[in-house]
Amino acid sequence: MSQGPPEGRLRALILAPRGRDAALAQSLLSQAGIESDVCRDLAALVVAIHDNVGFVLLTEDAIHNADLRPLMACIADQPAWSDLPFVLVTDHGGGPERNPIAARWLEALGNVYFLERPFHPTTLSSLARATMKGRRRQHETRVLLENLREGELRLQQMNDQLERRVQERTAQLQQAHDELLASIAERERAREQLRHLQKLESIGQLTGGVAHDFNNLLTAVMGNLELLRKRLSANPSTDRLIDGAMQGAQRGASLTQRLLAFARRQALEPRPVDLAELVHGMDELLRRSIGAGVQMKIDLPPALPRAQADANQIELALLNLAVNARDAMPDGGTLSIGLDVAATAEAGDLAEGRYVRLTVSDTGAGMDGETLQRAIEPFFSTKEVGKGTGLGLSMVHGLARQLEGSLRLFSEPGRGTRAELWLPIADSRADAPPQDQPAADAGPSRRATVLFVDDDFLISLSTASLLEDLGHAVIKANSGAEALTVLQDNEPIDLMITDYAMPGMTGLQLAMEARRLRPQLPILLATGYADLPVQTKLELPRLAKPYQQRQLAEQIASLLS
Repeated sequence: MSQGPPEGRLRALILAPRGRDAALAQSLLSQAGIESDVCRDLAALVVAIHDNVGFVLLTEDAIHNADLRPLMACIADQPAWSDLPFVLVTDHGGGPERNPIAARWLEALGNVYFLERPFHPTTLSSLARATMKGRRRQHETRVLLENLREGELRLQQMNDQLERRVQERTAQLQQAHDELLASIAERERAREQLRHLQKLESIGQLTGGVAHDFNNLLTAVMGNLELLRKRLSANPSTDRLIDGAMQGAQRGASLTQRLLAFARRQALEPRPVDLAELVHGMDELLRRSIGAGVQMKIDLPPALPRAQADANQIELALLNLAVNARDAMPDGGTLSIGLDVAATAEAGDLAEGRYVRLTVSDTGAGMDGETLQRAIEPFFSTKEVGKGTGLGLSMVHGLARQLEGSLRLFSEPGRGTRAELWLPIADSRADAPPQDQPAADAGPSRRATVLFVDDDFLISLSTASLLEDLGHAVIKANSGAEALTVLQDNEPIDLMITDYAMPGMTGLQLAMEARRLRPQLPILLATGYADLPVQTKLELPRLAKPYQQRQLAEQIASLLS
């Protein structure tokens, strides 16, 4: 199918060689407000088909004995978004359910509407308008798909830039580290360890900042994909493209979570956790993950105290350690998982006290001293290219530090590796872990007027569309100062959603000023950070980035209930 001139008003093509059929059809279409062109024969019709054709009106006698291969080739050559409709006027028999020969036209033309003579002019007008409406939807789909492809390209470019920046920064930091080690070779091991921890903290700050920016991009991408899925009609080809883009965005979100875990900026929900019960619950998942070639042994003593931890993140950390152990045993071996209680005096990585210790050991190749020292550095990996991100151990290390615990690694070449995850024992006065309760059906929330504040244009655009799709009215502000101007007016506002990291005025500062102006105003803080300044006494519910429409709707329903 030729691309033709740029899309303006869609036109119809008419091929009706018998008598005054063509002139009559053109007149009826004109009365319906549809412009059309008459083709003298089938060859001229094929030449005239391009993107601004809304549909083709054919009479059965025009194609009865004709060679349809050029037309079929033109139809087959349509782009993915296009399915050019045909209106076939038959003399008798109607569609394929009553006229067997109509099945041939259906197979040859694809998207066919049958119109049997005699018919009322209103029937043709109605069918033509409906067909033209469907064709316009195809053109809208084309624009959306082109925007999606452009967005994917921009995301890939940004991802490539992110990887280059991290690699360059890591190389610079590694060079600085090597120079530092050369200059302090004769100094005490404790001071050398301290400098190493400071180096990791610097990398964490860099990594956390980059991950925060990437979370903003993913919020916009995932929001637009959700809206695109809702607004497009069901189409397997389109659904596959959207699913692929959403999976890519979710993988990006998983990557940023690992980066934030290393930087100790991920949002955690620490509570008393029974680690023995947690490991038992993961038994089947762990066995599937390590494969049949690795034997797994579990030693879980009874009556261990609970650990103060985030259960979901501990599951992810254990899975990472198990997969690392599996990769260290390509020819098979034994993976051992154990729990015990250990005490320690004050050390560089732990405060004095008793801890629950989760141990993961393997019988693999092991690591030498240099590799062991670098094992928790982000993006450092001994695996082949494409078989690991180099973030697994760094994520576990960051999680342990954020929970006021520690990750300790022990390894020798040829003797395997032992990873110990030390977690603080939960306060005996702490509440027991909440029992699983069935989620209450909040139902559709009432329509509200929402003030949305974010300095990022892409996030503002996508989130506003998500809110409008939920039925809310949205007032957008791109800074704290602009939001305060809105709040100072008498316009009713039911809820304010604000980003935290904004230039000039942070989301917390805006929230405090907003509460001064409107003390009862519900406020939702959107952020990818776990730790916010402690100087303020203002407690606000948080929406973690990147978020999806379901999470947005749940938070709004909770605040407005």
